[in-house]
Amino acid sequence: MPETVRGAGPEHSCGPAAGRLMQIGEAADRVGLSIRTIRHYEDAGLIVPSARSEGGFRLYTEPDLDRLAVVKRMKPLGFTLDEMRDLLGVLDALPTAGDEHRPALLDRLGMFHTVATARVTALREQLATAEGFADTLRDRLDQHTPDH
Repeated sequence: MPETVRGAGPEHSCGPAAGRLMQIGEAADRVGLSIRTIRHYEDAGLIVPSARSEGGFRLYTEPDLDRLAVVKRMKPLGFTLDEMRDLLGVLDALPTAGDEHRPALLDRLGMFHTVATARVTALREQLATAEGFADTLRDRLDQHTPDH
């Protein structure tokens, strides 16, 4: 559960590891997501603000922004919210995983890498097809423009 910070504004922090706290608008600007999207990701359990001000405003830290950036990069690859939650769980667990859990986490991370790589390849192929189509239309336009 996020900590409530008395008088928390953009310059307050809630511990040495947390760093500077920022409200949702600044977080949205920094990550390139809308406030509405960040709230949606919070409702879906993908992100939890590190703290809340006395007035109830969400307050985010750099690690929170890093987490949002992971979600943002997964979205265009078609990962579902459940898959995003799963990957975030793996990433959260890896730094402190004991020897008995590390291999399974690394296998899971490897599977996400394989899926992401395949989806990137598919997107590149779609982009090449789309660029070819746009080039064809440009050629047709040039053929029928009086100046050419």
